[in-house]
Amino acid sequence: MSKLLNEQQIIDRIFSHIDNKTTDLGDTVWKEPVASYLSRERFDAEIELLRRMPVAFCPSVMLSEKGSYVARKAAGTPLLVVRGEDGKIRAFINGCRHRGMPVAKDSGCARSFVCPYHAWTYGLDGQLRHIPGREGFPGVELQDNGLMEVSALEKGGLVYVNQSGPIDDTFLNNAPDFFSGEQQFFDQSEYDDESNWKLIAETTMEGYHIKSLHKQSFYPYGLDNTNIVETFGANSRVIFPFKRMEKLRAIEPAQRSLDGMITSVYQLFPNVAVSILSKHSTVTIFEPLSPSQTQILIYRVTNKTSDGSTVDVDEAMRDAVFVKAAGFDEDREAACSIQETLGAGANQHLTFGYFEKAIVHFHRNLAKHLSA
Repeated sequence: MSKLLNEQQIIDRIFSHIDNKTTDLGDTVWKEPVASYLSRERFDAEIELLRRMPVAFCPSVMLSEKGSYVARKAAGTPLLVVRGEDGKIRAFINGCRHRGMPVAKDSGCARSFVCPYHAWTYGLDGQLRHIPGREGFPGVELQDNGLMEVSALEKGGLVYVNQSGPIDDTFLNNAPDFFSGEQQFFDQSEYDDESNWKLIAETTMEGYHIKSLHKQSFYPYGLDNTNIVETFGANSRVIFPFKRMEKLRAIEPAQRSLDGMITSVYQLFPNVAVSILSKHSTVTIFEPLSPSQTQILIYRVTNKTSDGSTVDVDEAMRDAVFVKAAGFDEDREAACSIQETLGAGANQHLTFGYFEKAIVHFHRNLAKHLSA
């Protein structure tokens, strides 16, 4: 894993950028064909990629208790992820082995999963435990008809799922540790937008648009086009400083803390963003629904502070409300507006320049993995 900057290095680089009116730059201009956002063939290839890679599914703290589960679609596949009686995380295709009905929905905590169609019952380990009227199913053995399991692994406070094979631990070596067991999951949101998933994901990877798009929302608090951009593996981290960073200049370097001074956005390739904000963090998943439709899932977790304490849930919720008001809806609207123009023929490609280093890194790796 490429070594990411530590806190003092981040502070020094931000001050250097402020003083010199600079920002981290890439060295490549990337032209992504408009067809990549419209083509059904490209969309299908991206779905297959999402199914054969370890992709973050949810924060581990959503599954803190035995029997806690999350059920949702990932890359079009209904999945059920649950913490078993043995404390292990497991993932299954969320379909009863009798007639295919999902055995769980949304999230919660359960001792077992009972199919709502005919009450076939499965344990937290996915094993089939009970068939009502079993005499009507000669030759159907319990041990042979458990839920179909897919690979799952916990790393750094996130649960990763790979639908097509075992998870390669070396791939996740590039994933930082994000959350600990003391932090709390406290809220989630879901949006269905009329845009390609890459368009909305791209809004999280650059600060070149802060002043123009977020002039009345985020810009009064944040710096425009002043970012630290780091890459590690296929992933990236983009740091967005707040104007209140200036307060740190009067503090001895050894006493400085970045708590509440920056937002760090980790783009976990391909379609997940982890944002460490002032009082809370979000895990945002961009689920492709079609070439022009995306489901955005956001899971919110309280932050830990530099002294090791955990932010109060009410305080974290207030921070979450501010973040939504400070530009998230504007990013979504921008992505949807771009989608509307793509088929009009004005552009044959979208251009990403030196200020958009993380987006170039994303598209370069997406092209590489799709051609593999």
